[in-house]
Amino acid sequence: MKKRALGGALLLLALYAGQALSAETRWVVSEGTTLKTEQSVSAPNLADLPVGAELTLIEGAGRWLKVRTADGKEGWVYAGRVSDTAPVAEVGGGDGLLGGSLQKSQIDTAKADSARSIRGLSPETAQYARQRGTPEGLKKELDRILARKVSDKEVKAFLKEGKIGEYAQ
Repeated sequence: MKKRALGGALLLLALYAGQALSAETRWVVSEGTTLKTEQSVSAPNLADLPVGAELTLIEGAGRWLKVRTADGKEGWVYAGRVSDTAPVAEVGGGDGLLGGSLQKSQIDTAKADSARSIRGLSPETAQYARQRGTPEGLKKELDRILARKVSDKEVKAFLKEGKIGEYAQ
């Protein structure tokens, strides 16, 4: 009888330990991400979550995920603002012996690529356009479109009005 009880207790302990080890991790990938008290964009904020913040998944509920932050806060985050892939550190640029930017994420790299695209076509793309005989008018229109800047406020208003993403019902 005691062996059965001990075996049952060990089995429960092993299951609990296995569940703890299999906890899924998510990383914040969007600026302006907030931890909410409920599964709603209008719910009160518990915390602002910086890009790259590591979160432990507690429960998935469709578009909203219940997570725990590194400092132990639990709440809900919109699934479209997190990723199951960790940001990858950059290896070049900056200052210091090894470039000083090893702490930056791939998100910073994407921002830099976007900033470069705002200045127009890359030299390689411009050369390709010349070789293919792309009309100058089309290149100018593309440059005009790439130069258009949309503020975070405009994006948020667009998403809210269109009931897109975390504003969907």
